[in-house]
Amino acid sequence: MTRNGKTLTARGIKPICPFQQVFKSTYLFGAFSPITGDSLQLILPGCNGDNFQVFLESLSIQNPEVFKIMVLDNGAFHKAKKLNIPENIALVFLPPYSPELNPAEKMWAKYKRQFTNLVFDSLEKLETFICQLVVNTTANEINSICRYNYIFSDSFWSIL
Repeated sequence: MTRNGKTLTARGIKPICPFQQVFKSTYLFGAFSPITGDSLQLILPGCNGDNFQVFLESLSIQNPEVFKIMVLDNGAFHKAKKLNIPENIALVFLPPYSPELNPAEKMWAKYKRQFTNLVFDSLEKLETFICQLVVNTTANEINSICRYNYIFSDSFWSIL
């Protein structure tokens, strides 16, 4: 059934939006500081231990005098046996199935909202769009989005 050119379903109006099924991927790795708003974000060709190692090394040389605590989920590539964790980085793993405790998940949600109903002609155009999102994200925005009360509520975090 249609009304005014819109398709109606039993529950209401069925939205019409662009759709594109593609089997190409790109991956955005990121680390965000809820304290300073600093970040490192890299587009890498795969989600595996080798690329995570590249990300860790890049994070290590960004402000090398700063000790970084990374909160991570339990993805297999985060725990690859061949990883060489730099001395100025510590990995802290969340309990299984608890992404709501990871400050970075809020950033991923923010970025995903920007993709709603968009279709890209190529992987390069998608990566350009992602780069623009990253460049336009300010330190204040990162600080605001990633700020969790538990980070500031205990002296356990000696960095404060």
